[in-house]
Amino acid sequence: MKYNLQVTIDSDSGFCFGVVYAIDMAEEILQEDGYLYCLGDIVHNDEEVERLKAKGLRIIDNEDLKTLKNEKVLIRAHGEAPETYKVALENNITLIDASCPVVLKLQNRIKTTHDADEKILIFGKHGHAEVIGLQGQTNNEALVFQDIKELEDVELPQKFTLYSQTTKSTEKFYQIKEELIAKGYEVKANDTICRQVSNRDKDLPDFVKKFDKIVFVSGKKSSNGKVLYEVCRKNNPATYFISKAEDLEIMMFNPGDKIGICGATSTPMWLMEDVKKVLETY
Repeated sequence: MKYNLQVTIDSDSGFCFGVVYAIDMAEEILQEDGYLYCLGDIVHNDEEVERLKAKGLRIIDNEDLKTLKNEKVLIRAHGEAPETYKVALENNITLIDASCPVVLKLQNRIKTTHDADEKILIFGKHGHAEVIGLQGQTNNEALVFQDIKELEDVELPQKFTLYSQTTKSTEKFYQIKEELIAKGYEVKANDTICRQVSNRDKDLPDFVKKFDKIVFVSGKKSSNGKVLYEVCRKNNPATYFISKAEDLEIMMFNPGDKIGICGATSTPMWLMEDVKKVLETY
């Protein structure tokens, strides 16, 4: 039986410019040198990481960096803490810095626009590479939380500055700000969310409403993927989260369904195209 699915990929989905920049830089060096060290996964997408590993990308962590000498190491779009640059200098490591300009701007603001005693709160995912880099700008003194409930048992000063990881939901950020003000705090909120990411929150609802089913393609580690998947599900409950074409099952669909495919800022276009090809064989 032929399902004759009508499949459309969201043209606004896929890599943001920060990820494109990092991957282009990595591919250029891989072509010249045959290998390149990268500090952490270059992007939160296992399929893309495997593709680049096959070209010679070697993923290392900060502990490995301390034992490395006289090599080139790529800093991915998420950015790094000051300690990383210090280690590189000591070990004669050439850093290929592909930190996203939006992240660098945020790091700079956190580092340079505060009094020494000013408390900084960061709305972000615990342990996320970008958040670790941001905390590093404050000598790890900033308080990181991913849910406002975490602040209930914390003694906060009357006045503080609120920042956000660049890929968080704008709506949630402002909701947190209002809740903190309602509790009587004086909050200086710095909206540091990347508009290329946050604008997808606004564009996706229109896209997903046009289809019977939505296939959302993203790596499980992607923070942005979790946010955008929820946006899709809220506007079209018939949304499936998959990481690769092999996760598809024919029973998800009905004959003649109109299917929309979309993804996170860390989802490569080639992966969404693979998913489309499989759906078109049904």
